[in-house]
Amino acid sequence: MGTHPARLRSSLDVIVRRLAVLVLLMTFSAPAWAQVDQARAAEYFKEAAALCAKDAGALWGISLCGPIVISDPATKTIATNEPAPEAPRPGALGFANAAMNWGGTRWTTIVWQMVPPSPQLRARLLVHELFHRIQPQLGLFVADQPNDHLDTLDGRYWLQLEWRALAAALRGSSEARLAAMRDALAFRRQRRALVASAAESERTIEINEGLAQYTGTVVAADSPDAARADAIAQLDAASRQATFVRTFAYPLGAAYGLLLDVYSPGWTRRIKASDDLGQMLAAAANVAATANASAAAARYGGAELRAAERARDEQHQARIAELRDKFVNGPVLVAPFASGASFTNAGMTPIPGAGTVTPNYRVTAPWGSLEAALALVSPDRTTVTLPAPAKTEGRTIAGDGWTITLAAGWSVQPGARPGDFRIVKN
Repeated sequence: MGTHPARLRSSLDVIVRRLAVLVLLMTFSAPAWAQVDQARAAEYFKEAAALCAKDAGALWGISLCGPIVISDPATKTIATNEPAPEAPRPGALGFANAAMNWGGTRWTTIVWQMVPPSPQLRARLLVHELFHRIQPQLGLFVADQPNDHLDTLDGRYWLQLEWRALAAALRGSSEARLAAMRDALAFRRQRRALVASAAESERTIEINEGLAQYTGTVVAADSPDAARADAIAQLDAASRQATFVRTFAYPLGAAYGLLLDVYSPGWTRRIKASDDLGQMLAAAANVAATANASAAAARYGGAELRAAERARDEQHQARIAELRDKFVNGPVLVAPFASGASFTNAGMTPIPGAGTVTPNYRVTAPWGSLEAALALVSPDRTTVTLPAPAKTEGRTIAGDGWTITLAAGWSVQPGARPGDFRIVKN
């Protein structure tokens, strides 16, 4: 999932940074039930154990197996594959497909309503999350960073071309595969030239989420051909996401990982947290990026894609203006940022210079608890901004799509502008 630097970086594993990513990339419908079905959950735990046994530590050198908790936030029911700790449950439990510390142990946590009915998609999800549990142990847990450039016309354009070229590489063989890889690297280079920080900010999420998705794709598949087919399907589906600012790394990780399997067998035992998947593949296959990325774009429907992105950008700019009026220009409530937030990736919308509007934002902080349909997280991760409150009832403050329950010792005071408010310690 998940909300990156500062204090949040140290607790990224407690974030639902992956909720909508998994919903949309896996293209399944959530089940109608809410309360965790213990018998069904027990079957899922058996599936997870079988997947662990299938891998047997082959990919990463250590077992994927470990404690798993499946939870539902509405009913607060849970199922575990080993005895639950006596310690209080983590605040994000039930909102997070993630890895969390509970009772001194790192657990894989799964949201009950997000367990796919498809066995293959469920297997991919389970393994993806099991990998996150062991990720710090592998030294592959890094502080990921914002990628707002992937919400721009050019950022989206070059990213989708990279996806298309990688799909061609996975479909092709021999020289056709190498040619598509060169094109993918050219589109990647062109996109990362848009912003000085792009290469590093993209790389970090590819390490955090891309490696997990690669692991889930490989272990869930019945064969290498099935894994490639799944990765191609993920690449093809990726462009249908409303935003790419966090979802981009999932299909990229699966695709680059499978291509590295071809040109650099055993690469998972050698990769470091500072590595770049594209650079690793270029070195392993001894290929360089195609010189003229614009000319290469014609091979992947570049003109049609550019036209579609222009049309989308016109609508998107109107949406940004609407959000800016609501979260920046109008009266607002500003709360201190706190780590451990849960949120939904789909629909995240950067407002240039102001931060990122984040859907389904939930957090428990020293100042209280917040549930918001939308919240603006500042670029430096120091504040969370909401439309100004419409009412207050004791410790409860509510506004357009959000509710805060204040902790003792905290209050709402006038903000910097007339009509603004802020949460401060008494």
